[in-house]
Amino acid sequence: MKIADFEKVSRPQFAKDLKNLCELDDAYYDTINLPVRATKGSAGYDFCCPFEVTLRPDETIKIPTGIRCRIDEGYVLQIYPRSSFGFKYQMALLNTVGIIDSDYYEADNEGHIIIAVANHGNKDMVIKQGERFAQGLFVRYYLADEDEVKTNRHGGFGSTN
Repeated sequence: MKIADFEKVSRPQFAKDLKNLCELDDAYYDTINLPVRATKGSAGYDFCCPFEVTLRPDETIKIPTGIRCRIDEGYVLQIYPRSSFGFKYQMALLNTVGIIDSDYYEADNEGHIIIAVANHGNKDMVIKQGERFAQGLFVRYYLADEDEVKTNRHGGFGSTN
């Protein structure tokens, strides 16, 4: 059953978010890979870093992936670090688990998935351009009977406080 589609954000959106977070240029846009599963038994879709980054111990970075995802209502995309980065570098997501809601696709930032990571290890962490560093899993969720939210999303990353 297909419940979602990955696609690139627009080149201008990627350039804007990259400029706000890094000292790189938008030439990396052409190297963006859509997330895929590594094997037929894999639950997670691997996210690749569009540029090389080195984090010293205790450093953090927000990585603009260049990816957005259309998700059917009733499902959420959860983002986790790949286990190899957790073991080698004690890499963690700054928000522990990234939550990509179905209405994030329509956010002002085109639903650009930005993954904030930290190096909690004691050695430099290098994520090479094109290397798989995070994974996303689609999960069904349910609502409480009393749920009557009618507010629409506008902002992007961290927009609902």
